[in-house]
Amino acid sequence: MCETPFLSIIIPVYNTRPYLTDCLDSILNQPWTDYEILLIDDGSSDGSAALCDEYASRHSQIRCHHQPNSGHTAARQQGYRLSRGEYVTFVDSDDWISPDMYPRMCQEAQNTHADILLCNYIAVMPNQELKCSSPFAPGFYDKDRLRLEVYPSMIYSGAFFIYGIAPSMWNKIFRRSLLEKHLLRVPHEVLVGEDALASYSCMLEASSIYFFDEAFYYYRSNAGSATHSMDRKRLGENHILFETLYRFLDISHYPALERQLHYYIAYQTLLTFIPVFRQISEENSGFRDLFRSECTYPQISKAFSAVKIGDINGIHNRVYAFCIRHKLYLLFKFLLKH
Repeated sequence: MCETPFLSIIIPVYNTRPYLTDCLDSILNQPWTDYEILLIDDGSSDGSAALCDEYASRHSQIRCHHQPNSGHTAARQQGYRLSRGEYVTFVDSDDWISPDMYPRMCQEAQNTHADILLCNYIAVMPNQELKCSSPFAPGFYDKDRLRLEVYPSMIYSGAFFIYGIAPSMWNKIFRRSLLEKHLLRVPHEVLVGEDALASYSCMLEASSIYFFDEAFYYYRSNAGSATHSMDRKRLGENHILFETLYRFLDISHYPALERQLHYYIAYQTLLTFIPVFRQISEENSGFRDLFRSECTYPQISKAFSAVKIGDINGIHNRVYAFCIRHKLYLLFKFLLKH
């Protein structure tokens, strides 16, 4: 491996020993060698750390860094700081890739000099595999084409809730300079939605993006390795996420983003409110005041005022959204129990 590899592959690792061998072998088995792998062990306690060291001792492409548990974003940021590649990508340690993923993507990066290249992926569930595809035609998009065809539906495709481009970092390779600006400023406190903060910011700044039609990445959708608590703290995490999205994404420059952000925030709020307030209802502590306070939170209030209730999937979700819009805590509480 040369001193400056073409691609740096950053893999945060936290207690995923049962899957880690499959993940690493899928990368090492590819017929291409101009890459480095950075394993960032984020305080694992299940033997993953030792397995990282074992792989690093046997493969010159692998470097391993151990740190106290600091979270997924901190691990990615540390991996970036240690990386040397012209392009940078990420793999979750319970997932795997097809052997032609990086040879194909990096060859196209060399051919087109695109700032970002992204592929489709396979969501692997216990009983099925589902191809998840971007609605955009494959090929090269310069800035003019991005403004015209991609940005107007980059976050929200028009169906609730289907992304235009999934925010995941792991099905994309990024020119290094984009990540230096955008990845390193993502707050560590955001545990859900952190990918969106980095990836959408990078896509807006990119001069060009290349879309592949193929699905090269295999995402283990319910391996259970990265669960997030649904307690009151999640409400505060949402606030940080929503505020940071508005700070990172320049709505004045890209006005089509505002409507998309309203739908994204409504979606994330519904995902959070239902389990969190169900728990609070069972605790019977402060439901009304907290619910009303959340409904008047600026980004949430603005989103639910703008989103068309009829666009939301499912009658229950529509009624939940109606309750949030009008601060109807009694009806919301009733629905949680039925």
